[in-house]
Amino acid sequence: MNNVLKTILTIICTAIITAILVILVIYGGNRDSAFVSFFRGDETENVVGAGLESSNLSRKLHLIRNKIDSEYIGTVDENQMAEYTIKGYVAGLGDKYSAYYTKEEMTDLMEDTNGNFVGIGVYLVLDEEKNLVKIYGVIPNSPAEEAGVQAEDYITSINGISFAGDELDKVADDLRGKEGTKVTFKVLRGTQTLEFTVTRRKVEIIHVKGQVVEGNIGYIAVDSYDGKVAEQFETEYDKLAVQGIKALIVDIRNNGGGLVDQSTKMADYFLDKGTNILIEKNNKDQETITKAKTSKKITMPTVVLVNGYSASASEIFSAALKEKADNVTIVGTKTYGKGVIQAIYNLTDGSGLKLTIEEYFTPDHNSINKVGVEPDVVVDDYQYTSKLETDKDTQYKKAVEILKEKIQ
Repeated sequence: MNNVLKTILTIICTAIITAILVILVIYGGNRDSAFVSFFRGDETENVVGAGLESSNLSRKLHLIRNKIDSEYIGTVDENQMAEYTIKGYVAGLGDKYSAYYTKEEMTDLMEDTNGNFVGIGVYLVLDEEKNLVKIYGVIPNSPAEEAGVQAEDYITSINGISFAGDELDKVADDLRGKEGTKVTFKVLRGTQTLEFTVTRRKVEIIHVKGQVVEGNIGYIAVDSYDGKVAEQFETEYDKLAVQGIKALIVDIRNNGGGLVDQSTKMADYFLDKGTNILIEKNNKDQETITKAKTSKKITMPTVVLVNGYSASASEIFSAALKEKADNVTIVGTKTYGKGVIQAIYNLTDGSGLKLTIEEYFTPDHNSINKVGVEPDVVVDDYQYTSKLETDKDTQYKKAVEILKEKIQ
């Protein structure tokens, strides 16, 4: 079908990773998806009424429209009303992961998904307890980093307009803009309020970084599963292996997801061929199982670091290794718990629909959604800020301790 984007996506709920809009978590696969288009071409004015001519909804909309036509004193924007009608219709599902995107929003979404980022370069999350938007990571060499913005800062206003945490999407959207334009925003850092004026530009996202630590231990941080992360991970591992490492730390803390097929490919490096990696179930209780396709490449002792911001594709990776890799230990805190999959449908007028269509499970058929992945070793006295602090990071120190015992 030409109007269906044949990719399956997952997205973390309140923990939205953004390079100033939203970076979605994509499951790359070729699937035929049936979809009844709500509208075609220019039929946007009849979107909700399509197929519902005799319903209460259709009658109520007609009553409201008649009242608007007869008494409203303002200007009516037909397209905007139609778009908001559809947005509300989909929002009525009560599913925080499903949403309707206008043509403009869909364009932004696809650009971001494909890695074309223009913004200031931060990762955002909703702090539900404080109801504030928190920056939990700053992209290296980005305008935000150059300006002095830090992880754990709370964004309180943009261009003079104050925001609360439940306006996370609006914050992300307002920080976004055309390359070369400026945005002024205030952050709360401890008890201080700081103001930054930053020029938006294209931000190069480097998702995989490796180094040798503690003499003979490899350390690879993976902050997302977008793009060709599995290939980048393998390249980075090969570089470290040549340097004679005896053990490995894979750090996926603060990794809110990415391409799920990249996650399963990464898991493949640690598992025997034919091993279950991921189980997916649709609304008809039909299951699809993803298995390791190649022989195990990484056999050395490995620790995977996770935390509460490790979500979706990160949970697929960590759960598969926890259950099926005998040389891997999971260390940190329980992961986010996002275990449902969305499909993105590209409608003929350029708009789109994101709809929850599957739940996924661990190789042993354990649930992830609203549950998370429990580490083998819990270390909960440190909050990772997307920078490795070997002197303070107790989770990293525990990983080193575990690996040194195994390679003695």
